[in-house]
Amino acid sequence: MNTGVKITAFAAALAATFGTAYGVGKGVGPIGEPAKAEHSGHTAQAPATGGESAHEGHEGAGGSKGSEGSKGAASGGHAGHGQEANAPAAGGLTVSEDGYTLALGAPTTKAGKSTLKFSIKGPDGKKVTAFTKEHDKELHFVVASRDLTTYHHLHPVKAADGSWTADADLPAAGAYKVFADFKPAVAGAKNITLGADLSVPGAYTPKAMPAVKATADVDGYQVRLGGTLDPGKPGDVKLTVSKAGKPVTNLDPYLGAYGHLVAFRAGDLAYLHVHPMGSGPGPDVSFMATAPSAGTYRLFLDFQHEGKVHTAAFTVRAGS
Repeated sequence: MNTGVKITAFAAALAATFGTAYGVGKGVGPIGEPAKAEHSGHTAQAPATGGESAHEGHEGAGGSKGSEGSKGAASGGHAGHGQEANAPAAGGLTVSEDGYTLALGAPTTKAGKSTLKFSIKGPDGKKVTAFTKEHDKELHFVVASRDLTTYHHLHPVKAADGSWTADADLPAAGAYKVFADFKPAVAGAKNITLGADLSVPGAYTPKAMPAVKATADVDGYQVRLGGTLDPGKPGDVKLTVSKAGKPVTNLDPYLGAYGHLVAFRAGDLAYLHVHPMGSGPGPDVSFMATAPSAGTYRLFLDFQHEGKVHTAAFTVRAGS
């Protein structure tokens, strides 16, 4: 994640200070107030009602070039259903794109600790073994619950034959979705984000979306969100990290950046790439983001400090 970047369609991806927190999206008051018009892998698990406790696209903090977002499937570049005409396409909505397929080893797993197995099949039907490294990794793998209250950015391990394994700890029964964000190591290849459903059998009651709030407390840190998230046009999304009332000015680089942000659209879990703008090492980390449509989004910020990764989560609304 690097210079001016956008939320395109694993990714998301998705952070720094605002002197004053201003509205996120059209028709939305200051962050932390209800909208008026419409009103480690690291993990984040939000409460059912307000209180945030907890990323992409993936991009370096003053390092690597940002990856391009996935094109809209069979759209010829036009906006998809429910998407603003000028907005980049959202990703992770299909299991296959441009001949590449996310092949999940099994569609179900158990609650608690388990190992997820998957591969990326190429246009020839064989497992892909060569990827272009982006943000320090050949492939980024994210698991999120359908209600967006649980989030894991995992670090899978690839075998020589192109098989991947990732250790996950899913807290409870329910519906989940996995995302693979990668770029094949072939000429002219673009970044692709694929998504597949994963379920954990058992009694399941979806949690309510956490309330819109300008701050998130996680592991003794406070992260403040400010900026704008507007449908169809880029806007600044900034976050500020502090601890014990003091700004954190020595964030560690993590995946080539000082902050890693992933955003999802509520409802269909469209995965949005968000790229940082080279800020850091804190307390501010800033991103350029474009929402593909109006709606509610969940943003997950990963940041590392003193060798440990933390995840802060936010609910925001874009548009009226």
